[in-house]
Amino acid sequence: MAQKRIQTKETKKSKAAVADASTAERIKAAARIVFQKKGYAATRTRDIADEAGINLALLNYYFRSKEKLFEEVMLEKFQKFFSVIINVVNNSSTTLNEKADLFIDNYIELLLENEDLPIFVLSEIRDKPERFVSNTRLKSILRDSSFVKQLKEKRPDMDSLQLITSLLGLLVTPFLMRPLLVASGTLDTTGFRKFIGERKILTRKWFNAFLKTK
Repeated sequence: MAQKRIQTKETKKSKAAVADASTAERIKAAARIVFQKKGYAATRTRDIADEAGINLALLNYYFRSKEKLFEEVMLEKFQKFFSVIINVVNNSSTTLNEKADLFIDNYIELLLENEDLPIFVLSEIRDKPERFVSNTRLKSILRDSSFVKQLKEKRPDMDSLQLITSLLGLLVTPFLMRPLLVASGTLDTTGFRKFIGERKILTRKWFNAFLKTK
């Protein structure tokens, strides 16, 4: 009988853990939708609770604040992105240009789907640089990857870190400027996506120019 009671308690704990994980995932799924639709600043925790079909108290039980929820959602996305990038830059069977093309495509697609991500990354770099580095394997990308080795072979006269930093700047800057471009009426949402499509082509040309310039 005692053994049966213990098993019953363990079963209840297991079910509770599954329920907790399911609810937390449902909240994060809702947050991804709302953050993408409204952006971080315009999103309220109540919006996320409504999207998840739960009450606000339950959301606050799992995630203490909008900031905490945003951090978890963005960090997951960023880790997923970096896992893709790691595979791209460490693939020894692709050429330097092929790596650059895949890097540009993946980076821009991620930013188009998560326009608040650059702001999140900048805040992580400023406030928690150690955690940012540990979550991204940054040194592996910047110093030890196949991509870097090929850059050094192509341009031994130039610091590969300079080339990578320039490439990242070309990709990220338009997304940092997006609020200004839209608020000023220079571009609307459709116009911005077209602008970014052109940016893909230009970034490839600029990167190739970096490789050829002596």
